[in-house]
Amino acid sequence: MPPHIPGVVPALVHPPTLGVSVVRIRVLVVDDHRIFAESLAAALAAEPDVDVAAAGSGPAAMRCLERAAAEGRRFDVLLVDADLGALTAPGAGASAGQAAARTAAPGARGSVQGVQSVPGARTASASHPASEADNGTGGAKAVEGAVDGISLVAGVRSGQGGVRAVVLAEKDDPRRAALALQAGASGWVAKDCSLQRLLAVIRGVLRDETYVAPALLTGVLRELTAARKHRTESERLVESLTPREREVLRCMVAGLGRKAVAERLFLSPHTVRTHMQNVLGKLGVHSTLAAVALARRAGVGPADLAGDVVERGGQLA
Repeated sequence: MPPHIPGVVPALVHPPTLGVSVVRIRVLVVDDHRIFAESLAAALAAEPDVDVAAAGSGPAAMRCLERAAAEGRRFDVLLVDADLGALTAPGAGASAGQAAARTAAPGARGSVQGVQSVPGARTASASHPASEADNGTGGAKAVEGAVDGISLVAGVRSGQGGVRAVVLAEKDDPRRAALALQAGASGWVAKDCSLQRLLAVIRGVLRDETYVAPALLTGVLRELTAARKHRTESERLVESLTPREREVLRCMVAGLGRKAVAERLFLSPHTVRTHMQNVLGKLGVHSTLAAVALARRAGVGPADLAGDVVERGGQLA
């Protein structure tokens, strides 16, 4: 008997159908309202081709996926609460942009029609039918402390790209829906939709379809277009920097101060100060925080602090 995973209730799996080959759909529900998660899992499990488990937090979901990977199995679809952990640990594990985007109301959650939900029921886990799986565990550490649903989607997609993620939301929010799609979600579904609609979305994303409610589509497209425009402009500004200035910017993104940057790049603090001033000027911003935000939009990652420092006398200009 497999060991118990904290935060995950053992799954119920449909027995094999004699003489009939059925392609199973394996679903993991991640929601920290235990009654909602268990009820939704039970309702989905009533479908003859669906096996489903449920977890009550991001870390519990990742443990579930890790065990499934170790057993050579995988989930096909992840159903993630958009406001995962919003009441139990606000802002934990989420990036600044995601935390600012979160607009969760601390009231009762909605529910998929046909599935009972007890408002305010919080949990460290939940579950029902199926297994725990995926073909990789690379995203586990990335979201081990994360509780935000969109952060969880990003972590799972980066390390376990075969899983299709669908975000379940209490409110229609074009900006957060766009963030979810950018993080790798295949759909954004209202919690008050019917069970049959949710099943249709699950089957659709497995055909590489993307689902957004028609009422949200215009707003989501507007947000995605604006994000692309901002990213393009940010990339252009970053490209104007010299190689040395880009390295200084990566150090700034990593959170290093002037002295730490000087030690890492074998430069004097005065020289680093000059480079930082040049970076701010070329990017058209007035603070390190604004420079870091612009760098993130342009896809600039932090300097690898665990790697080797830049060699003295290197080729950077």
